[in-house]
Amino acid sequence: MKQGWVIGILLVAFLMPGRVGAVEKDDFLVDTTGDLIELCTAPASDPLHKEATHFCIGFLVGAYHYHVVATMGPDGKRLVCPPDPPPPRVQVVTRFVDWVKNHPEYLNEEPVDTWFRFLIETYPCRN
Repeated sequence: MKQGWVIGILLVAFLMPGRVGAVEKDDFLVDTTGDLIELCTAPASDPLHKEATHFCIGFLVGAYHYHVVATMGPDGKRLVCPPDPPPPRVQVVTRFVDWVKNHPEYLNEEPVDTWFRFLIETYPCRN
């Protein structure tokens, strides 16, 4: 129920009637990897470019940070081990978008699943 309120508030805050562009309001629901890629690749000319870009990065960073926290402690087993120092966020997002373009079979999958497929393949842990 809380998630529905959050999504509703985001939609009201970011979307105005009559705005037309490559990004559609349903993309912000991020039901599929394809929706997320639409947000991550919104052209600068899109009226929702700024919102889409920030949503994309926030979604990906949030999912990654959840993984970090969930795998902390002595029994934690990380799935993803980026280099130190980590690459810039924008570079990782660009690599993710390119990776998805080469793996269109994941466009209708859950975006978090696809994001972690990419991360595990790109930044595997060497244990």
